[in-house]
Order: sequence, then structure tokens, then C-alpha cells
Amino acid sequence: MAAGENQPLSSRNIYAFSITSFFNDTATEMAYWVLPAFLVSLGAGPAQLGLIEGIAESVASFAKLFSGYLTDRIERRKPLVVAGYFVANAVKPLLAAATAWWHILLIRFSDRLAKGVRGAPRDVMVAESVARDRLGAAYGLIQSFDSAGAIAGPLIALALLARFGIRIVFLAAAVPGALAVLVALFGIHERRHAAGSEEFLCRDSRPRLSGGAKLRETLPPSFYLVLLAVTLFSIGNSSDMFLVMRAESIGIRASMPPLLGLVFNVTYTLGSWPAGWLSDQFSRHDFSRKWISRKWIAAFGYLIFAAVYFVFGMAPSSIAIWIAMAVYGLYYALTQPVLKAMVVELVEPQSRGRALGIYFFLTSVATLAASLITGELWKHFGAALPFYVSAGLAAISAILLVGSARRR
Repeated sequence: MAAGENQPLSSRNIYAFSITSFFNDTATEMAYWVLPAFLVSLGAGPAQLGLIEGIAESVASFAKLFSGYLTDRIERRKPLVVAGYFVANAVKPLLAAATAWWHILLIRFSDRLAKGVRGAPRDVMVAESVARDRLGAAYGLIQSFDSAGAIAGPLIALALLARFGIRIVFLAAAVPGALAVLVALFGIHERRHAAGSEEFLCRDSRPRLSGGAKLRETLPPSFYLVLLAVTLFSIGNSSDMFLVMRAESIGIRASMPPLLGLVFNVTYTLGSWPAGWLSDQFSRHDFSRKWISRKWIAAFGYLIFAAVYFVFGMAPSSIAIWIAMAVYGLYYALTQPVLKAMVVELVEPQSRGRALGIYFFLTSVATLAASLITGELWKHFGAALPFYVSAGLAAISAILLVGSARRR
């Protein structure tokens, strides 16, 4: 039985993580949705955006891999989590002083590095605070708060843009950023690993080779089957900023991206907790069938992604873009908390950090490729083609995800 399986949901930790995510994403989304227009004002375009997002994702990917392995080997994970939130929110206001696109590259580099460091330890701490049959609901609740911050962020950005300018938006992001760090520092509590606990035994009672070296646990084949589908999908999952650029290219005003973010995040917020909860309810006492049900939910999310990107490729009208952006939030709600719960569920407690690190690493590397490929395809073949390619890869990945469930 996994650590914490007979324990009730640790409401204090889950809510602390949720509130931290709310404030952190408020700060992030205040700055994120106005970046394309800010880049254009500095003389940059799709190619520079692809390079910035690609490099930022690449450094995040290696940070996620490293922190995943480190998470399984340290007793105190909270310092990594708090440090990650602190660095990310310390650099965002520096965007206000940027005068060239490469300044934005350096800031995004630091921001994504910090996010990569905190990701795996945070998600392992969440798994340790909740029973296995409530993993989906816990991750879903945190994701709902996260996307609620992504609603507040664009609204604040819109209000500030109406009276001031883009640079003031970047400076104002420091306020919710500081609140996120404070909640993480004082609200999140480390779970003690008692010497008699099962997780302690899992860590310290493994077979040893001569010389005292511990045998490395082998991650199950089912985990790698999921990775295959998720990685293929991620190759077509470029930065959402390309959606913003596509919307602007068909006539949506440069001041509207924060509102686009608001529309998609309303759906994301409303759907995340129900999707995670639903994935827990299917065959609650039958792990094998529940594992399969999570895949069906995530696969449906991939199909929604495919439909949205197909619409963006066609771009028949501004109304179609707004509707597609609202539906896009369902993709996030059906995949982000559900896939995370699936990865944690598939491996032993002592391997959670490594599994999450590998999962985050591969998806980030693939996202790096996606942003670079999308930027180049857009530059050489026009705006529609990269969206059609992404839609096709998403549909194939949905089939692979469901197929891997049958082969378990």
C-alpha cells in the first residue's frame, strides 16, 4: 500500500498548494498573454517567439529530470518547492525593463528553470498528502485553483492595459507573485517520513548489491507506453502563444489576448476538479480498470485538442476562434490532472519523483521541438500548416493512449 493510502485527504496541504498555485498563476498569466504584443513592439516575430519558448522549455526539461531524481533521494522537499516559486516570481517584474527580445529570453529561461525545479517535488508532496483513490481529485483541485489564477491574471492585465501600459502589467505581477511565495513558505508542511512507515521501508529496505549499492527499481512497461503516447502528442503541442499570434493574424486586436486567456481558463477552471474526480470514480476499488479509465479521459482531451487546432488552422472567422479557445480549456482539464495521477499511480512510492521527472522531461523536450518546428513551419509555409500537423499528431496520440491501455 502506498504511503498515505489509509490517510484522509490532508486538507491543509492540498489547500496550501492550491492557494499557492492560484497566486503564482495570477502573476504568470498577467505577463504571459501580453508577451506576443510586447515582442512585436520590440521588433520580434514568430521565429523569435519559437526560439524563446523552445529554449525556455529545454532548460525546464532538464531541471525537471534532475529534480525528479533528486526528489526520491532527499528527505525534505519543501525547500526545493519554495525556492522554485521564489525565483520564478522574482524575475517576472524584470520584464518591465526589457528593451530587446533576448532580454525576454533570459527572463523566460530563469522562470522556466525555477518551475522545472519545483515541479516533481511538489507533485510528490501532493501524492504523500492524499489517499491513492483521491489522487485525481487532489491534482484536479490544485489545477482548478491554478487556472482560476489564470482567469484573475488576464482580467488584471486588461484593467492595467486600459489605463497604463504593458510594462506596468509586468511590474504589478510582483504582488501576487510575492503572495504565492509567502503561502508556500508558511502554508505547506513537509510530511515526516517515520522510520516505521511503508515509504521509509520502501526506500531503505531494497535489495543491495555488493558494496552496499541499492538495486534500481525498474519502472513498469505500462509507464513507458503512456510516455510514448504523451511524447508524440507533445511534439505537436507548441506554446499557446502561437494560438495568440494566429488569432491576431486574422484580425483580433492586440489588446485582446488577455481576454482570450480568460475565455479558455474559465473552461479549464470549471473542468479540472470534475475531470480528476471522475477519473477516481471509475472502478474505485479496481485499480486496473481505473487505470484504463484515466486513459480514456485523457485520450478524449487529446481529441478536443485536435479539433481546436484544426479550427485554428482553418481560421474561418473570429467567432470560431473565440469558441475554439473556450473549448481548448477542456483539453487541459481532461489531461493535466488525470495524466499526473496516472503516472503517480503506475509506479512504486519510492520511484514517484523519478517517474514524474522523466515524464516532465520528455514532454518538455518534445514541447521544445514543437515550438521550434511551429515557428519554422509558420515562417516557410504559412500559419495554417503547423496547426494541421498538431491536430494530426494529437489524434494519433489519443489512439496510442487507448491502445496502450488494452495491452496492459
